[in-house]
This record gives sequence, C-alpha cells and structure tokens, in this order.
Amino acid sequence: MKYIIILVSFSLLLFGDNLGDASKIDIAKVKSYKVQNSMQKWLDGNFGLHTYKVNYLLPFGVANRSYQSNIPTVDYSKYEAELQVSLKLEVMHNKLGLGERYYLSYTHQAFWQVYTYSSPFRESLYNPEGFVIFPIQDSSSMFQLRSLKLALAHRSNGQANTENIYFDNNKSLGNLSKSINYVYATLRMQHQALVTDLEVWVPLPPVGDNLSDNPDLMDYVGYSSITFTYFSGENMFTLMGRGNIATGKGAMEFTYSHPHPLNSSTYWYVKFFSGYCESLIDYNKYITKFSIGFSFSR
Repeated sequence: MKYIIILVSFSLLLFGDNLGDASKIDIAKVKSYKVQNSMQKWLDGNFGLHTYKVNYLLPFGVANRSYQSNIPTVDYSKYEAELQVSLKLEVMHNKLGLGERYYLSYTHQAFWQVYTYSSPFRESLYNPEGFVIFPIQDSSSMFQLRSLKLALAHRSNGQANTENIYFDNNKSLGNLSKSINYVYATLRMQHQALVTDLEVWVPLPPVGDNLSDNPDLMDYVGYSSITFTYFSGENMFTLMGRGNIATGKGAMEFTYSHPHPLNSSTYWYVKFFSGYCESLIDYNKYITKFSIGFSFSR
C-alpha cells in the first residue's frame, strides 16, 4: 500500500496539469444557450467551489514516538502519511451592505498508517463550517486591518461512543468519539508581505452528549491562536501558535511551500508540528512530528 501512495504522489506532481477530462465534447451545435452553459460548467468543473484551507498530500511523516492504538490487536507506527481536502462555496454577498461575503466550507483531514500492516486510517477528521467575512479598509496603522471573520463550526472524528465496549480480557475500548461545536472570530492584519491572523474561539454549550466525549479538550487546545504568513519571492512560510494560558498547554506549527518547477499547480510542502491536539483522538498526548510532501493550494 505504501508504494501506491508514493506512486500517486509523484503522478500528481509530474502530470497534475494534464489529468483533466480529455473528452472532445462539442457544444457549439447545441441550440439552447442554457444547455450550452450547463454543459460547459460540467466540462469545466466550474460549480463555484474554491480552495479554503491548504489542500495537501504528505506521503511521509515521522513523529517522535509511535502512536497509541485503542485496539490491542492493532499496532501503530510513528511513520504515517497525511492528507487534507478543503473547499468553500460562496452562498451570499453584501446582504448588510458592508461588502461582506457568506460561505459554507468543508475540510477533511486524514492520518493514514500506510507503513503498517493493513494500512489503517488512524483517524479522519470532519470539519464543516459556515462563516461570513467582513472586509476592512485600513491604511492608518502599520499593521493594517484587512478583514473580520465570524464562523460557526463543527469538528469531529465521526466515531461512535464506544465506552461500554469491552474486549475478552474485560478491558474497555474507551470512548473513540471526539467532537466539538464552536464559534470563532478571526481578525486579519497585513504589513507588506506579512499577514497576521488573530483568532479566538469558544465551544458551544453542551447539547445532549456534546463535549462529554472530551470534557477537558479546551485545556489542551486553548481558546486563541496567532498565525503569521510571510511571502518571500515564491516562498511561503507560516507559523502558528495556540494554547491555554491557565494550563500552559498548546501547540505550534510551521509550514513551508515552494512551487515545483515540473508542475505549476503543485508545491513542495513541509510541515512541522509540536504540541497537543494534532488529531482529536490524541488531543491530550504531546506529539512532535515532521511531514513532507506536496500541496495543491496555499
């Protein structure tokens, strides 16, 4: 299986610009303009979807220790692949007369133990959002305000509550279900080639069993973060830090991307993570991890 992901990665790298539909569909003779327009959108794949967060495929990642499996018969390695797909759709514009834009988005992140026997997915994370971005025109300060984002989001690993499931040795599987509903606000500022995002978030009050799966999650995630994005030539660097001041726990993440000369739509992508909540299933375990691969957006 590990050879498949490596082959797919290099195929996307070398031939990504040429993997589109090669069908020679002729719509010039179609009489209806509406039908022509519909067919053209279908051929172009133009349905209003745009990239949101970084879309990447990282074939190789190594952590400072092996990941812990909740199933005694399954062993995880410290080596794994990681991928993320993130898209957004604009649904409204300027309803308040402030130039604001309204979006729906979905981000899927997966951690793939591709280098172990049977190559299981250690965890998959599902992150739908609804948000609005208000533009800000500021030229009076060194760090000029650019936008305010208000969002409602859900993040979970899609697992069922397994706290009452036991093995033959009467050992509990534990609860694999991890989820949180939250609201957040992001203030974006710019100073020349440096973009700074200040973000704060608050979990929503429990509804039913919400948050009972991970009642101490915020101790490890915190309530705020700061992200710096810097451009130098064709290079892009990001540095994110988040944490909880009261508990002293949090995380930092550094990424670097550079366009690949063989494919204009692909970037070399490097990621370094250190801290808590790399994934929800291991939110209370400290992980340091280095990953390398390709991104298909920034």
